[in-house]
Order: sequence, then C-alpha cells, then structure tokens
Amino acid sequence: MPDANTQGLRYPWDMPPPEGEAIEIAEGVLWMRLPLPMKLDHVNVYALDDGDGWTIVDTGFDSKRGWAIWEGLLGGPLGGKPIARVVVTHHHPDHIGMAGWLQSEKGAELLTTRTAWLMARMLTLDVQEVASEEALAFYRSAGMDSPIYEKRKIERPFNFADVVAPLPIGYSRVRQGDTIRMGGRTWDVHIGNGHAPEHATFWSRDDNLVLAGDQILSSISPNIGVYPTEPMADPIAEWLEACERLAPLARPDHLVLGGHKLPFTGLPLRMRQLIDNHHGALSRLLDYIDSPKSASECFAPLFKREIGEAEYGLALVESVAHLSHLHQAGRATRVRRPGGAWAYQRKG
Repeated sequence: MPDANTQGLRYPWDMPPPEGEAIEIAEGVLWMRLPLPMKLDHVNVYALDDGDGWTIVDTGFDSKRGWAIWEGLLGGPLGGKPIARVVVTHHHPDHIGMAGWLQSEKGAELLTTRTAWLMARMLTLDVQEVASEEALAFYRSAGMDSPIYEKRKIERPFNFADVVAPLPIGYSRVRQGDTIRMGGRTWDVHIGNGHAPEHATFWSRDDNLVLAGDQILSSISPNIGVYPTEPMADPIAEWLEACERLAPLARPDHLVLGGHKLPFTGLPLRMRQLIDNHHGALSRLLDYIDSPKSASECFAPLFKREIGEAEYGLALVESVAHLSHLHQAGRATRVRRPGGAWAYQRKG
C-alpha cells in the first residue's frame, strides 16, 4: 500500500544507477539495479568488496537479459573480480532468481535463511501447467472477480521456475543473532517477517549502513499476502511483531539500502510509518465491514485507489491477509457464501 506521509525521510541520491552501471554509496559498497517486467520495474542489488572477490546481496530475475547484465557488471563496475558469495535476503523471485546461476556458473557460495532456501527450492520444483484445485478453491474463498477467476482457470499460472534458476543442493544458513563479515564491515543479522518468512536484514556495526531487502522500503509498504500454500497464515501479525522488534535498532543516521526504490535516512520515522500504515488499514477495514464483505470487496478502504488487473492478484492476497488477521484476532467473524467466498463482518 502507498504511504502518503514520507516527510522527514532523506534521499541522498535522487536517481538510481543506469542499467549496467553502479553507484558507490559507501567505501566498498556498490548499488546496482536489475529490471523487472512488471509495474515495480526494478530490484536493487548490492556488491560488497571483500578484497579478492565480491559478496552480492540479492540478484534479480533469472533471464537471458539478466545473465547479460551480470556479465556486463562483472566486466565493468565489478572490475573483473569474481563473485565469491551471494547473500539472499528472502525467497521472492526478484531476489533469489539468479542465485542458482551465480552458484553454478560463477562458483559463488549461497547464504540465506533456512526458510528462504527451502521455500525457493520447493517452489522452483513445483511447476504447474494449470492452476491447482487448491489454488482455485483459495481464489473462490477470496471472492475473486468472476472474469479474472475464469481466466485463472484456463491460463498457465506463474511458476517460480519461470524466473528462478535451479538451486543446486547446498547453502550456508544465516539466522537471528549471527554476524557476517562483508565489505570490510561486521554486520548483525536481524530477521524480519510478514512480507516473507524469515527475511534477513543486515545492520553494520562499523558505520550507518542497513541492508534491508524488502523488509524496510522507503516510499512503498511491502506487499503482505496470504497464499494457497498456507491459507490460515497471519503475516500481518508477523509483520507488526517484526517491525516493533526492529524499530528500537533504528537510528536517524542509518542509510537504509532497500530492495526497491531509493536509499534513505530517517529510519526511526519510517519504522513508525510502516507500523502505523497497517494499523490504519485495519481500522479502516473494520469500519468498512460493518456488513459482510469478501476480500475482493475490500480494496477501497485498504488501497484508496483503483486496482487494475495487473495489480489484482497482489491486492487480493493482501486483502485476505488483513481480513484473516482481524478474524484470527477475534475482531471479525466470517461465514461462507453459497459460491464459496468468505464474508467477513466486524464483531459486535
């Protein structure tokens, strides 16, 4: 969901690096971008200089264009030095997509959380040519609009394997409380949740840098959704817990290097915004469900803008997440409609 209030945040760079180029944002730390074929059309990746090689944080989608961009970066801004390690913040395809390629083709070591690796490997192996019955039942339970549902029934669904390179067996685990040496700095590992399970963030002990992945973004709130793989998950509760736990770490001078948008300072304010954004959404939603409504009928109070077909899927899973959170917290009831959709209503 967009956040209207970003006053107090500062953006040291008002433009990102062009494709194939890098911006040095601190000594030994390069910021680069790879393209994505969607409305959010980029992912930020970072290279940390370890002397005889690079540690790369996040990777972009796996594609021939992605391979060519990485080859150009290796021969250009990365100065021909090898990529020794790939650190993946979380399992989403735009972050782990090229990790397997960098492992198999460049000999890099993969470091990530156990959940990120297991989720990504499982999903790359689970190729579906048509939507599964479980997925279709989930869409019905969310009240998916009929024309979109009928298309989903017959179209080949998105598969992780479409944009994520095969992941070889073997990775190195990072977990809460670990430290890792990258780019001449010691980083503390703090685990987030909500946007993705066991999402790793890295906080430098030696200066003001934070590698935040998608757990902390500057001008958008990360998507928080419920999916057919775990239909009774409560990522909103996990998100709020993680934000409240990470917020005390934040300093005004922290330079936050996120997975999308621009690096920024003003982290204490941003953490409060990220928390308040979802409390506000839940409050608006409670007011809206004074009469029973399905997830597909709740876009207006959550997003406060029109949702097009390209954004519909992400909007729907986020609407499910907020409604299910209210239900599981005992603040809303739900009943099945004849077509299978859950209709949620404020309690009392």
